Amino acid sequence: MENHDLKQEVTDKYSLRGRVFHRIREDILNGKYKDHEELKEVAIGQELGVSRTPVREAFRQLELEGLITIIPNRGAYVTGIKVKDIQDIYMIRSKLEGLSARWACENITKEQIEEMEENIYLAEFHAARGHMEQMAELDNRFHTILYEASGSKMLEHLLKDYHQYVWRVRQKTLSSSRGAVSNVEHKYIMEAIKENNPDKAEELANQHMINAYDNMVDHGLLDMYE
Repeated sequence: MENHDLKQEVTDKYSLRGRVFHRIREDILNGKYKDHEELKEVAIGQELGVSRTPVREAFRQLELEGLITIIPNRGAYVTGIKVKDIQDIYMIRSKLEGLSARWACENITKEQIEEMEENIYLAEFHAARGHMEQMAELDNRFHTILYEASGSKMLEHLLKDYHQYVWRVRQKTLSSSRGAVSNVEHKYIMEAIKENNPDKAEELANQHMINAYDNMVDHGLLDMYE
């Protein structure tokens, strides 16, 4: 009984630490905390209703991800995401999304194809009515289906993390005419996967990311990271 309780305690502790980490990371990526702003353990702990320990542990993990800098005897300061980081993420994503589409040709299920088709149909519906919030959600879901269809947990994990890192700028991108264009590109990727054409699917998914990045540059959407 004591071993069971100990395991449960460890599980709960990890779960709490994970929740605190993801919440602070989300707040940094969403712009709640500005670049160079000091993060205070006590204030964040009070806000989240936790002790300083899980906040301190989250800080260490955030520093490993390059989102904050911990200066001994001074505190933790937001490093955040820079323009170069966004560029790097999109170039890396272009390769990994291509690989995901290639592998999806081998591993995608009938149910996942059907969900992709429904996703694209709904995105067309909302695009025609200017429902940008729904467009952003559907865009996010399309990529999630694609990652899951790759059949690789490692690839799925990497790409979902990258997605979260650029969610703030993606929302602005998809609120423009890019949203409808992006959905057309999704349709081409899906059709290549349905045709079981891995070379074409990979090329289209790769170009899809490059197009998304170019659109951000053309519309000055990366200025928020200056």
